[in-house]
Amino acid sequence: MNREIRDRIIQVCDKKILSKGENVGLSFYAFFKNKNDTPEVLMEVATWWIMKHKLNHFEKAIKIRKLVLKHSE
Repeated sequence: MNREIRDRIIQVCDKKILSKGENVGLSFYAFFKNKNDTPEVLMEVATWWIMKHKLNHFEKAIKIRKLVLKHSE
């Protein structure tokens, strides 16, 4: 994933964890506006989420944050 979407995922995870606690769950749609103005990026994240990591529709934000940080090194 490109740096911009990785940064956005981390920001969204941080915000949700801060406001709702470490047990908060997210879907990959949480990182996008309701308007699908970047379908290529949406598919990239969906592929990363579903195909590469075999994640469920909703996952803990803390888990997603950790995966993104691990794969951005």
